[in-house]
Amino acid sequence: MKKNKQFFSVISSIGIAILLSACGSVSTQKNVSELEPVVATPSSQFKQYTAAHYFLSSWKNLPGWENDSFDDAWRAWQKSCQYWIKSNQAEWQELCKESQKISAGDKKITKEFFETYFQVWEIRQAKDQNTYSKGSNQGLITGYYEPIMKGSLSRQGVYQTPVYKLPLGWSASPSKVRPPRAELMESKALKGMEIAWVEDPVAAAFMQIQGSGKILLENKKTLRLGYAGTNNQTFESFAQWLINQKQLTYAQASMQGISDWAKKNPQRVNEMLNANPRFVFFKVLESSISPLDGPIGSIGVTLTAGRSIAVDWQSIPRGAPVYISTTDPQTKQALQRLVFAQDTGSAIIGGVRADYYWGSGDAAGDKAGKMKQVGRIWAILPKSMYP
Repeated sequence: MKKNKQFFSVISSIGIAILLSACGSVSTQKNVSELEPVVATPSSQFKQYTAAHYFLSSWKNLPGWENDSFDDAWRAWQKSCQYWIKSNQAEWQELCKESQKISAGDKKITKEFFETYFQVWEIRQAKDQNTYSKGSNQGLITGYYEPIMKGSLSRQGVYQTPVYKLPLGWSASPSKVRPPRAELMESKALKGMEIAWVEDPVAAAFMQIQGSGKILLENKKTLRLGYAGTNNQTFESFAQWLINQKQLTYAQASMQGISDWAKKNPQRVNEMLNANPRFVFFKVLESSISPLDGPIGSIGVTLTAGRSIAVDWQSIPRGAPVYISTTDPQTKQALQRLVFAQDTGSAIIGGVRADYYWGSGDAAGDKAGKMKQVGRIWAILPKSMYP
């Protein structure tokens, strides 16, 4: 998904996550007497992670650890191993080799593997982060997803909105600023750069925000798109524009709310979209990617629904196992599980901060669009590297 190349999660992009993040505390489901003391002062061996303070903790302090099903967790772990092998990180590679002895479907053995070779580090904010003060062990957990929409390789019928590849001669480097969206749409600079055509311009704009997506073609084939670059303009929230125009309230400015507004005001859709001068270009990804896999995260591996998160690289090592404790945005039930730091994003800033990957399609998008929860985060790091 290449979120490190100016990806913005939906919630972050519409500028209301912080305003609506105080939705209630996260239930830990543990009695104080059951918890083990957390080291009183932050460890000095994590100085390179300037956005976070690390405190040595315990497996017993992880709410819901015993109840995690670990379904798909092993597949996500193996994806991180692909990154560590490719980047030649020897100590992580040793753990990956050791894990090859384990059956992927064995919950007990999987759990024992992490408890044997890893230890728990509670993460707290190293700086003030909006409503979360320095030293707090709570932060904001948002969600993102991979959009799926119907489309065509040619302009026809209802398919009138183009999705573009990066123009020839344009560099993906951020040093060259290109014209804003409104000028690009009026000019002929993008003529011939169309990858496909879709029906809904607002859905296409949300795909730009997410940084990847799938287009279901009329011949039943799926076109998988990934981030290729931008015009390097500053991102401006079109949801904030709607709020400033008094078209929507903060509470209404969700993905669904914006889509509903667009259907009622088709004559103003371009005006709304042009409020954001930034424009994202795509490339067609190889068809060999499994349908079970998500888009490609910023460490170069495909994401796993419910097991991949985006974090601030100044907070957590790339690819590392992480434990999160938050709540489901719809049911408010506890969402506590092992995940992996396989993505990042410009809007993902701070120590206790994560963007949770829900998967592909409308159901995942509904979850992601509503997710702005209070949460806690623990880094699960190798004992051999961080004794």
